[in-house]
Amino acid sequence: MRTTLQDFAILPLALRRLAIYHLPFAMALCASAQSVGLPAPRLLTTLPMGAQAGTSVEVAITGQHIEGSSELHFSHPGITAKAVVDKAGKPVANKFNISVAKDVPTGVHEARVMTDLGLSSSRAFNVGSLPEVTRTKANTTLETAMPLKLNSVCNATTTSRAVDHYSFEAQKDQRIMIDCAARGIDSKLKPVVIVADSEGRDLKVERLGGVIDFQAPTDGTYLVKVHELTFQGGPYFFYRLALVEAPESGAYQRMASTRTVSSFSWTATADSSPSQEAEPNNQAAKAQNITLPCEIAGSFFPAADVDTFEFEAKKGETWWVEVASERLGRPTDPFALVQHVGKDGEKEKLTDIAELNDIPSPVKVSSNHYAYDGPPYNAGSPDILGKIEIKQDGLHRLTLRDLFGGTRNDPNNVYRLVIRQAQPDFALVSWAMHMVLRNGDRNCLSKPIALRAGATMPFEVVVVRKDGFTGKIELGMEGLPKGVTGAGVRIPANKSRGIMLITAESDAPVGASSASMFGVAQIEGKTVRRPVRMASMAWPVKDHWQEIPSPRLLADVPVSATRKELAPLTIAPTEKKVWEAEAGQKLTIPLKHTRRMEFSGAAINAKAFGAGLEKMKIDLSLKDDQSEAVIDLAKYKVPPGDYVVAFYGGAVAKYKSTEKAKPKDIADIVVTEPIPIRVKPKGK
Repeated sequence: MRTTLQDFAILPLALRRLAIYHLPFAMALCASAQSVGLPAPRLLTTLPMGAQAGTSVEVAITGQHIEGSSELHFSHPGITAKAVVDKAGKPVANKFNISVAKDVPTGVHEARVMTDLGLSSSRAFNVGSLPEVTRTKANTTLETAMPLKLNSVCNATTTSRAVDHYSFEAQKDQRIMIDCAARGIDSKLKPVVIVADSEGRDLKVERLGGVIDFQAPTDGTYLVKVHELTFQGGPYFFYRLALVEAPESGAYQRMASTRTVSSFSWTATADSSPSQEAEPNNQAAKAQNITLPCEIAGSFFPAADVDTFEFEAKKGETWWVEVASERLGRPTDPFALVQHVGKDGEKEKLTDIAELNDIPSPVKVSSNHYAYDGPPYNAGSPDILGKIEIKQDGLHRLTLRDLFGGTRNDPNNVYRLVIRQAQPDFALVSWAMHMVLRNGDRNCLSKPIALRAGATMPFEVVVVRKDGFTGKIELGMEGLPKGVTGAGVRIPANKSRGIMLITAESDAPVGASSASMFGVAQIEGKTVRRPVRMASMAWPVKDHWQEIPSPRLLADVPVSATRKELAPLTIAPTEKKVWEAEAGQKLTIPLKHTRRMEFSGAAINAKAFGAGLEKMKIDLSLKDDQSEAVIDLAKYKVPPGDYVVAFYGGAVAKYKSTEKAKPKDIADIVVTEPIPIRVKPKGK
């Protein structure tokens, strides 16, 4: 929130004093702010933003640090690209011909550009089943409205300080769904969509990103008007507008969307066959009888819907309840109340057993949307994952509602209710670590795994534990390019966070591949392997006070290595081996430094990853060619076992993009290469 002079004048005296006291500090922060993160290739826009399966289309792209881009890659092999060439046969910069095979599934796929710095961050590319067009002319007036056919999709961007106009023909009582995809396809747009008559008079308005369900009152021409909520426009405010003829009744399947970070923890199998919620079940007298275990598909519809279920259970039983709705992409906040239903004479006696609401984030989330006090990613969800312990035999009632459902009246607000006996399991998600600075850093950047030779990138890996699972989880990667390795710092038992360290050797060749990250644990005597989903910022946000970051899940884990630039600093053990010591001793690891740039300051105050060493700190020299890490195994009570450790901290490099360029201060994370250690039992 910003405070103007007028705002300041009406603040309470105490708040004005507080503001004055902190003003010099705030000014100092701004004055000392610097760039955070070395240049990384980022794909920002494609136009159009998708295509119909089985067709080809020319796409223009824009981005950051994408000079030398020669190839456009997609997460699905059925989507291919060739550079557009001019009459002389030379490639046209940032233009590609895209071909989508007929068998490519409809939905959101990832597009990335290959650059001199490696593979870029991704942008959603949508494959649909309807014919598509792209707006090419201004249509900001009634007279210039662009005609659209029903059952088609139009790709466009909003016009700044104006309203885009489209026209379509409809017959009396014809039901038309007007769907404007924006946030779900990586756009910055907050769309306002209006259906109007042929004279431009508004008939229906949608300001919250929903679908307009329109039934034509008469035969004739109608208009669709689109603008940004605050009338912003330009290439970052893109949208896909679909006009679909629908049956007289029934729910409409919206255009595909990217998935929120929270959705990683919903791991139901696609081939499950749930029972259906049976309305009316809003009241106890009409509760739906169910038998445990069960899986039920339902919806929070109509507005203020309350779904009631009853089941028999015995004292001593424990059941786990999971509800997915927000993780299915719906704007919902499920809440469940479980009660024992008894009798007090002729009256019903209800005893509360459990209230279930929200899956908390496994790690503390940044309160400021950036790295001051936690990651800018939230692995929690408003959905439900909890247990109920049955205290007495008999009938039990579960009532399920959307806490804010009184203002939502959408049949697409579906949910899955699962009640099961304990099935211990886990779900994993990962994201690139961000810098933690106290000098004005307000960045939330998309960080593609585009590795400079000699660099190590750290990724936080977070777990949601299910149904009482508490064990340790080993982390790994496979499918990496030549010269690139991945080493996992395990998630300890009863903990929520581990680290994946991805390293490009100093002599790693240029290359790229689609990799996989995974976690392995022992559950009830069996080895269980689960994928690690990757999350990233949809946009590089330089100042979170001006723009709220929008992270999402990615469809894949692409890794690339480049030699266009080398890592400013590589810190690695002097030998590639497992470093050993007995429990209770000190383990000394000599480190060699390979500097390729000048740095500000004399040393990095580094922290440790792994082996329970999170409170350990060492100084890593920025001036010398070597240092050492001395690990006091007794002080940190490291038990016998095999571990991966590393040390990390922030440093400011004098970055130069070319030999003739002026040096620029850039702060970034410096991480040592992963160090395998073995702590042996005493006397061995």
